[in-house]
Amino acid sequence: MGAGSRLVRALIGERIDLPEEMVRRYPDLAQAKYRRGGLPVRIGGWSVGTSTAAAITLWRTVFVAPTTVLDAELLLHELRHVHQFLEHRAFPVSYLWQSIRYGYTRNAYEVDARRYSASRLGTGDKDL
Repeated sequence: MGAGSRLVRALIGERIDLPEEMVRRYPDLAQAKYRRGGLPVRIGGWSVGTSTAAAITLWRTVFVAPTTVLDAELLLHELRHVHQFLEHRAFPVSYLWQSIRYGYTRNAYEVDARRYSASRLGTGDKDL
């Protein structure tokens, strides 16, 4: 692998496919693109005081940290962020404002994503 491709991988990660069984069970997961690694998960982690975020979504792409297990709950949560990006042009700015004003866990977009994931998994909205 050349220096150029290592740099690209460090910046945007590597394209990954989800396990077939997971996509069969949750076909809506196919609405997004998935990448492992890259700068977005590092920056996302730094913003909450860790070295990396488990995952972060930018428009239609979900970036998953190198050590994160591909889990339906997490991926459905991130898929809801894909929907939010597509529904609201100002989503990135609004998301940041919500995080500054209410904190990460009380951010309305995060609450919505947790509820979406829980409803798709059939676990209700306990602990939200």
